[in-house]
Amino acid sequence: MPILLILSAANLFAQSAPGNVVKYHATINDVKYVYASVPPVARLKPGDILDTNTLDCFGNVIKKPGDTLSMVKGDNPLTGPFYIEGAEPGDTLAVKILDLEVDADQGVGAFAPGFGALNETNYTPMLHSPLPEKIWFYPVDHASNTATFQALDSKFSVKIPLHPFFGCIGVAPSAGEARSSIVPAEFGGNMDSPEASVGNTVYFPVNVPGGLLYMGDGHAVMGDGEVAGTAIEVPLRARVQLNLIKGQKINWPRFENDNAIMAVGAYRPLDDCMRIAFTELVAWIHQDYGLSELDAYELLSQVAKIHLNEMVDPNYVVVASIEKKFLPPKKN
Repeated sequence: MPILLILSAANLFAQSAPGNVVKYHATINDVKYVYASVPPVARLKPGDILDTNTLDCFGNVIKKPGDTLSMVKGDNPLTGPFYIEGAEPGDTLAVKILDLEVDADQGVGAFAPGFGALNETNYTPMLHSPLPEKIWFYPVDHASNTATFQALDSKFSVKIPLHPFFGCIGVAPSAGEARSSIVPAEFGGNMDSPEASVGNTVYFPVNVPGGLLYMGDGHAVMGDGEVAGTAIEVPLRARVQLNLIKGQKINWPRFENDNAIMAVGAYRPLDDCMRIAFTELVAWIHQDYGLSELDAYELLSQVAKIHLNEMVDPNYVVVASIEKKFLPPKKN
């Protein structure tokens, strides 16, 4: 049962009333493998802070050399869903990521037949044998905030700075759909976005009453594209603050921090994925900053940035961004 504690208003969004800290601990016995409308594991009010954990994408079962992917019960187990009081379709859910900590002393990387950007799939057949299953273990040094890559076929090793983030974060889809935890789409999901990290707020369209927020698939760090199919996969400890923007509808997830606004596109092929992200960013600039759509379009052509987050999932994910220093003051 969630534990409710009083938290100082100083740690909350400026627009929020003081809220509670809701604590929830997930285990392999209560995770989900789809984004769907199911009974929530906890309820929160706008302004509340959620203190919870997530499992790694393998369900924390890959521990040592000799373990295999056949041991995995399901991919990307999700913590949640969490019901946000007052959330209704047509609203926007704002999730501010306050703290993320790697909740293990090692991470895991792997590739398997049929998965990965350079591997054959059912939709990208090739006349060569599928790549074999391989698993790498990454010792995590919490003091130096690094993980160590150790080559399997030589003695080479190198330390990699950590950047923890949610590989999966999203809400229940509309129309009663249940969507796999592997798929990124309009509801968020397996976006594999390093932008889902401390200091950023992620916005989701509310599709069902309560929103129903899920999170999981913790990453200690990941390269652009996630080309082999995994990041350094880890369980996480997380603190996020939940808020609502009533009556404001968005079509796709968005990220924001003090310096930039960022719009998500998730689809295939890659050019349509990018078109979604930029169309959403044009609309955001027009609505909140007052530029015409064509002026916003032209401005983005000069100063926008594109981040290819991943190109291994059923949909690819691109984030298009613009720094706020290039924008006019935000409309009231």
